[in-house]
Amino acid sequence: MSNTNTTDERDLGKAGEQLSTAPREESASSVPAMGVIGWARWFWRQLTSMRVALILLFLLSLGAIPGSLIPQNSVDELKVQTFKEAHTTVTPIYEKLQFFDVYSSVWFSAIYILLFVSLIGCIVPRTGQFVGQLRGRPPGAPKKLTRLPAYTTWRTDAEPEQVREAALSILRKRRFRSHTAGDAVAAEKGYLRETGNLLFHIALIVMLVAFAGGQLFKSEGGKLIVEGDGFANTITQYDDFKSGSLFDTDDLTPFSFDLEDFVGTYERSGPQRGTPRTYEARVTYAEGADGEPKKKVIEVNKPLVVDGTKVYLNAHGYAPVISVKDGKGKEVYRSAVPLLPIDNNVTSTGAVKVMDGYKGTDGKKTQLGFQAFFVPTFAGDGQGTMFSQYPGLDYPVLALNGYYGSLGVDSGLPQNVYQLDTSKMKEFKDSNGDKLKKRLRPGETMKLPDGAGSVTFESVEEWASFQISRQPASGWALTGAVAAIIGLAGSLFIQRRRVWVRAVKGPDGVTVVEMAGLGRSESAKLPEELADLALALNTVAPTAPDLEPETEQPSEEPAEGAEK
Repeated sequence: MSNTNTTDERDLGKAGEQLSTAPREESASSVPAMGVIGWARWFWRQLTSMRVALILLFLLSLGAIPGSLIPQNSVDELKVQTFKEAHTTVTPIYEKLQFFDVYSSVWFSAIYILLFVSLIGCIVPRTGQFVGQLRGRPPGAPKKLTRLPAYTTWRTDAEPEQVREAALSILRKRRFRSHTAGDAVAAEKGYLRETGNLLFHIALIVMLVAFAGGQLFKSEGGKLIVEGDGFANTITQYDDFKSGSLFDTDDLTPFSFDLEDFVGTYERSGPQRGTPRTYEARVTYAEGADGEPKKKVIEVNKPLVVDGTKVYLNAHGYAPVISVKDGKGKEVYRSAVPLLPIDNNVTSTGAVKVMDGYKGTDGKKTQLGFQAFFVPTFAGDGQGTMFSQYPGLDYPVLALNGYYGSLGVDSGLPQNVYQLDTSKMKEFKDSNGDKLKKRLRPGETMKLPDGAGSVTFESVEEWASFQISRQPASGWALTGAVAAIIGLAGSLFIQRRRVWVRAVKGPDGVTVVEMAGLGRSESAKLPEELADLALALNTVAPTAPDLEPETEQPSEEPAEGAEK
């Protein structure tokens, strides 16, 4: 610190202190002597400094980048596996750095915990100090008001007591905390700045706790439902399910719902052709085991909410109803088969798997599999391929080709429901010895060769997929985010400042009035505010007519008699 600053601080005394609760930065020379306690104290002071908190916050944001760019096991293990197969060179490096599990990695958790500790260690002492300032009074006027950045003075015929009473009244009307201290009035304003600063940091802690709690106790799963089917909120009903490490299955909200109908309408013409106009799932749901059935329309970003659990509409597709008969004409399979959309016009692929009940021409039990390709609005005839030109069901066509043998479902290994494992199967052949395949319209049938049976495309149902999630602390996280914005706005736009008004008798018996202001930082608003206060006080204590004040360039030392 320079000699000038040291002199200013000594002259201002307590008047220049406690405008902020920020801890003083330690210089290199103030590092404690070697020793366990000394180094521990130094490390704690560094960790709880605002500079380190900002660095940790930056590192936390930087650490979240890999979690956004690289597939995460906690979100989609299939995408992670696909990524590993496509990037064999970087995969070992990413695994060592825990880039596939960023948010549960050791290094991310370390940054998270250090930031949490840093914020708490910074806020607790500052809060205690600020409460002490609120309970106290603004400090008395410094000896030399001319040292302050905003200053004015004049002489008046009014008595000093009258000037101080008028100044006290004016300052209080303008919401300054003020009192008379000796020969001067001391006032302070702008406490909301420090309140906003503390609110911002407390809100960050609330958000950190909320995010941590949300990850530990969350539950999230997906379910695909065909029209007419339903869902009950139990683990066995989910197609996929993920939860936090402290989640208990008993915490699942008891409710159920049935998908009555999915309604999707699309733009018919123009550049927006095919864009969804209506996209909603109409459901009937009940809370608890014996709840009253209620109707609800679930739309994108308008979920069904049941006791904190939210049901979001994720996607939509088609499920052709397929029936299969054996060589004797007995129906052995009938089901709506959901197919996976692969483009915006809902061109879809999938597999039909007949696992039980079918017997071949030799009378032995066997399994059937059909690769399916479906378009809701057919196009491409005569071009060697088929594709959909519109997402609505204007002209549905289903293409099938069949296999017989073993589907591999008895091996115990999980299978993709949309893919067919043909490694242990043989293709059906037509009369020409070519692969048996056919395009079907609703109601049409494909005959299997050698009297092996038939496959009929009965009709088309629609399906919708839902995400059922519960984030226990999402409300706290939102509250923390809103509070952080409010606190940050207050700390940025509110200026904490102090004003002193000194009134004393001069040697000639004329009252000398001095006004000065001090803020946390240089601001044009402080001189303007002080000038406005001076004008208001001057109406009560006008300038003496025989002696005009020199206020433009005040001398380094105050007028004689202005200090005591």
